[in-house]
Amino acid sequence: MSCHLADYLLSAIKSVKQKLSYNMKEHKKEKHSITETPVEEVKESVPVENPLQKELEELKDKYDSLNDKYIRLAAEFDNYRRRTAKEKLDLVLTAAEDTVKGILTVLDDIERAIEVLKAAEGDHKPAIEGTELIYAKLYNYLESKGLKRMEPLGSELDTDYHEAVAQYPAPDKKSRNKIINVVQNGYLLKGKVIRYAKVVVGI
Repeated sequence: MSCHLADYLLSAIKSVKQKLSYNMKEHKKEKHSITETPVEEVKESVPVENPLQKELEELKDKYDSLNDKYIRLAAEFDNYRRRTAKEKLDLVLTAAEDTVKGILTVLDDIERAIEVLKAAEGDHKPAIEGTELIYAKLYNYLESKGLKRMEPLGSELDTDYHEAVAQYPAPDKKSRNKIINVVQNGYLLKGKVIRYAKVVVGI
């Protein structure tokens, strides 16, 4: 709507300019046809404001005002478009994060199942291999979506990634104030922590 109004004002300005040019030409013709005016009359004459010139100036002011409003509106719309696009992206990422968080408990169960099979008596090699294959397929799929498991063992405690659940005497001096055991694996999703690693720190 602003564009149509601006086009209308530009057309009006052009029309006023044409009228003004025509009046100036007619004024010149009249000037040549009129006899010389006495000096006294010229001194007493008062300049008359041209109504077309005033109308032209008003139209220019209206055009400038509308153009400024249009530019501001376009900038506001661009900001709105960017903001809504970011909100939609955040919504998708949040939904994906919630889904992956729910699957992490399944990974935990499979890890525990593998540990139990390895500790059990008898030959459980086929069961262990089958369970490890299922675990690998599931983890590789999640990894392709941006999931990454933390590897905190042997590193110093970092509260941005780790949660210390216990302290235990370190087996040697090098292990003091470092993580000596992982109770529960921590995970990142596209660089963001979605679960802190629960660890034991050596003292």
